[in-house]
Amino acid sequence: MTTSPLLSLPGAVAGDGVDAAVAAHYGSFNLEQRTLTSGEGFVDLSHRDVVRIAGPDRLAWLHSLTSQAFEGLGAGAWTSALVLSPQGHVEHFFSGVDDGEAFTAWTEPGAGDALATYLERMKFWSDVTVTLETSLASVWRASTSSPTGGGYSFIPRESLETYAAAAGPACGFWAFEALRIERGEPRFGVDTDARTIPNEVGWVPGSVDSTGPEYAVHLEKGCYRGQETVARVHTLGRPPRRLVLLHLDGSENRLPAAGSELVHGEKTVGFVGSSARHHELGPIALGLVKRNVPIDAQLVVDGMPVTQEVLVDPEIGLHVRPLR
Repeated sequence: MTTSPLLSLPGAVAGDGVDAAVAAHYGSFNLEQRTLTSGEGFVDLSHRDVVRIAGPDRLAWLHSLTSQAFEGLGAGAWTSALVLSPQGHVEHFFSGVDDGEAFTAWTEPGAGDALATYLERMKFWSDVTVTLETSLASVWRASTSSPTGGGYSFIPRESLETYAAAAGPACGFWAFEALRIERGEPRFGVDTDARTIPNEVGWVPGSVDSTGPEYAVHLEKGCYRGQETVARVHTLGRPPRRLVLLHLDGSENRLPAAGSELVHGEKTVGFVGSSARHHELGPIALGLVKRNVPIDAQLVVDGMPVTQEVLVDPEIGLHVRPLR
């Protein structure tokens, strides 16, 4: 993982774990959240892996492999996609844009090699080239005109400092994460596990008219691996588990570790994924809980009481966007 040159900016404090290569904040993550919600600033996401798929067959090939409709995708249109197991479990997630010559996508730090290896293995006779792009960096820029508060773009890694000087103010990853959690957007590998199906975490739209990079499944595309599970739960509802927004006890000056058990009574009913301190809501987190857990039940994580806010409806299995 290449350390971002933006860690040399005034006040920059590095993140931790897989996010250690970028700034967690530049002095005040609360102020940085307010900056982003006002439509100003950008976030350095250069620690994310970037995969590029080029070649004349790329869109038809991606269409056949993934949960998303790539055929006819226009240049400049961002979209997200999943690779599923035969049982419908999420194996890979990526989000990107086509420029008319290649589709460039980001995925989570450390996930790019496995994704590129899988795609390379599935090329067969298709005229495509798959590369893990270390020369490109992902950034997110705030915008009040976007329903998700901003948008992604790719820039040459060597231009990060020039970009920062023009696009500032720089806002840290903690601010970005707090706003993502508030929106109820899951992070692959943190808010999901090996058993996750798309319906549980809000990656399935309510109708074919619901589009955007927050959705990673297209309801009218042709056959793809794992489609039967997605279609069955979409038709019948009642997903095995559901994504929830958790409001944590603010008297505790700590956040639960990702993967911590969520307990109801004496039973483990799920786990916590991402967590953050929100500038208005206080400490919040995303959790994945069993469908039959009452939506008004108080849960406990790491000794802290937490309350739920519904993100994915337990009966119909769809995200309640917009949350707020």
